[in-house]
Amino acid sequence: MSFAVNFNQVCKNFGDFKAVQNINLTVKKGELFTLLGPSGCGKTTLLRMIAGFNPIDSGEISFDDKVINNIPAHKRNIGMVFQNYAIFPHMTVFDNVAYGLKARGISKDEINKRVNETLAMVRMEGLEDRSPQQLSGGQQQRVALARAIVIEPDVLLMDEPLSNLDAKLRVEMRTTIKKLQESLGITTIYVTHDQEEALAISDRIGVMKGGILQQIDTPEEIYRCPANDFVADFIGTSNFIESELIESNGDICLNILDSEIPVVLKEEYIGKVRTSLRPEHVYLTDSEESTLKGEIQLVTFLGDYTNYEILLGNGQIIQANEYTKDMIDFRSVGDKVGIRIYSDRINLFGESGEVALI
Repeated sequence: MSFAVNFNQVCKNFGDFKAVQNINLTVKKGELFTLLGPSGCGKTTLLRMIAGFNPIDSGEISFDDKVINNIPAHKRNIGMVFQNYAIFPHMTVFDNVAYGLKARGISKDEINKRVNETLAMVRMEGLEDRSPQQLSGGQQQRVALARAIVIEPDVLLMDEPLSNLDAKLRVEMRTTIKKLQESLGITTIYVTHDQEEALAISDRIGVMKGGILQQIDTPEEIYRCPANDFVADFIGTSNFIESELIESNGDICLNILDSEIPVVLKEEYIGKVRTSLRPEHVYLTDSEESTLKGEIQLVTFLGDYTNYEILLGNGQIIQANEYTKDMIDFRSVGDKVGIRIYSDRINLFGESGEVALI
């Protein structure tokens, strides 16, 4: 059985340091929700408050309608997967996975059944008698995952579970986690600082900075429509160009390096802005009919696309991606290029960067 997890004005301080500030959020029943942000932003602190490892200073956390603030950690029926695996080195794979069931007084036959079924789910069948020292890092993480889900938790918590694995194993394990979570329907709260990982596995993401949730939305919406320049910069790669919104012939236009682009705003705004532009939305052309002009400074071929660093007329360098399937000729360092910018492919923020204007 899974629950929705509700946060109502949840706060946590360590002395004068405000680790978590006024969190209001509902993680839906059965969804995989990721807390994403840089080190020190409060995401692990919030996870530990759900688990009962850190007391809640103010506010409430509830599973459905049941407030859990004062329920001891061992009575919350939570499964947890840690960054360092935390499996017992003196126990076999089977005994590691069975540990939580034995602590609950489950019968031997039921333990054998559930452990074997769970090991099969994480593709560890046949390795029941091995010790952790005989396992790879990826296999140890599968054991940790099996131990967390075998108890049939109401909520599954995962704290940077893939950060100790190499790049290929991280991709493999995040796929395993996503498929397993979807098949079991366990409400899962996942913590990571890796934005690619968050985009790949999440139903929704909460981006954190300084103990505050900056934006909560689907991966697609957070990437396409970041709420502020921090989110735009943290999720993926963004070029930021200092620009200005002006009135021109009755229209509001973006003046960017003396080129004007008509834009439609959420609300009226005139003045300096920050233009955010993804590298894949920097369209390169040899035509003189372009928004901007620049010179290629660096070329990095990455297989399915080529990344260019381009020097603009104001001395700023921006990145552009051209995809191999769309290219006729490869561009070189020193080539002069035109750059087309379309208003429906940019994000605009006020001068402070805190307000999205389109």
